[in-house]
Amino acid sequence: METQPLAPGLYIVATPIGNLGDVTRRAVETLGRCAVVACEDTRVTGKLLNLLGLHKPMRRYDDHASDAAREALLAEMVQSPVALVSDAGTPLISDPGYRLVREARARGIAVTSIPGASAVVTALSMAGLPTDRFMFAGFLPNKDKARGDVLTELSGVPATLVFYETGPRLVASLEAIALRLPAREVAVARELTKLHEECRGGTAEELAAHYTAHPAKGEIVLLIAPPGEAEAPDEDAVDAELRAALVEMSPSQAAGKVAKAHGLDRKALYARAMELKAGELKA
Repeated sequence: METQPLAPGLYIVATPIGNLGDVTRRAVETLGRCAVVACEDTRVTGKLLNLLGLHKPMRRYDDHASDAAREALLAEMVQSPVALVSDAGTPLISDPGYRLVREARARGIAVTSIPGASAVVTALSMAGLPTDRFMFAGFLPNKDKARGDVLTELSGVPATLVFYETGPRLVASLEAIALRLPAREVAVARELTKLHEECRGGTAEELAAHYTAHPAKGEIVLLIAPPGEAEAPDEDAVDAELRAALVEMSPSQAAGKVAKAHGLDRKALYARAMELKAGELKA
């Protein structure tokens, strides 16, 4: 392995999400050649460095880091190579580091990424859901209303939705998905790359029942399939909806309501509503 010091700058280093065997040779080399390792938790990163046989000074850098701490790291990387790691996986993916990277780039400091493990990509690769387009949305909110609002907001996104979740909150999130997106296929990927790795699929209702009976532990990736092509309702079903709406609405309002619900042509529905209204009057 290379042992010469690296050029000054910021090196973003991905670390294993569970299995130490997933650490890359380049990640080990980079950590070994950096002057300082910036990390979320020095205890967690200290264990990793010890397992890799590395001994490096560490600087704590997390979401609560002060401006002074960030400035100190920026000043250091002008003179020396500084590695940035998170507790597990690829830094900045729902982890601290955005402001540090942004400021380093603004100051002309070289930024290099050392790719590696990512729970998002690992879960996508094994869940059996569409991967041609996906949206990572971090953690769902903790409170019921906010959680439901986010699911409603994202319900129309034509992509697989990916969230991080924790064991104690998993059932509540699955119940919210069952309420807001009841027809979607869902997957729960947990303990990725570890001994008890699991990827379970089904409806949100089925998964909520399973994890109520078998509470989940560990770190979790929650995936929701994209919306499918909605089948157009048949003519009899449309007529039934129009008749029901005409009880309380004008033909124009009834046509607008049904058109919005099914993405149908409003003018055509208005003409049909007028026919139905006329037929009822003759009857």
